[in-house]
Amino acid sequence: MKLKVCGMRSLENIRNLAKINPEYMGFIFWKHSKRFVSNSTPDLGEGIKKVGVFVNASSEYIKKCIKDHKLKAVQLHGNESPKKCDELKKIDVEVIKAFAIKNKFDFSELENYESVCDYFLFDTEGLLPGGNGLHFDWTVLKNYTCEKPFFLSGGIGPDDSLAIASIIKLNLPLYAIDVNSKFEIEPGLKNIDTIKEFKSKLYNDISG
Repeated sequence: MKLKVCGMRSLENIRNLAKINPEYMGFIFWKHSKRFVSNSTPDLGEGIKKVGVFVNASSEYIKKCIKDHKLKAVQLHGNESPKKCDELKKIDVEVIKAFAIKNKFDFSELENYESVCDYFLFDTEGLLPGGNGLHFDWTVLKNYTCEKPFFLSGGIGPDDSLAIASIIKLNLPLYAIDVNSKFEIEPGLKNIDTIKEFKSKLYNDISG
């Protein structure tokens, strides 16, 4: 099980988070977000993959951010087509395609994306493309029949480790947990101690 912490901005906060080694760290390149990154981002070292989060951005903008920020993965949180996913996958970055879920979801929508993405990400449908701070109905995932590994996102908080462990027991290809707003002191500033405690408890609950 991997951990992704998204919506990072503060240099000191980023460096402190890197000390607890989440496998992925996300930076939001959507200008309407309160966590929008407009400055440079630091090198994270070998063990942490830097993810750029985009919403219906142009290929040119995404490619520029990949180059400028040395991104290892892109997370597409809008209505990006399979063609755009394929285009980005060919430039040696992981492609994570996000889909919004509320109380139901037609997983057949994923068929055209399976061959052009490395991972799916399931987030909660809300007013914003992401960062709404709400769970969707996780029981919907029982209907997931694809073999493509996925990230679980959407309002995950410090007390959700047992519920996540129960999802894992469904033998789904759950690859990573994506956390953001429920671990914040303010938008873009994470409580590192709370994330560290959650990471430890999550792994204990999974192994138990």
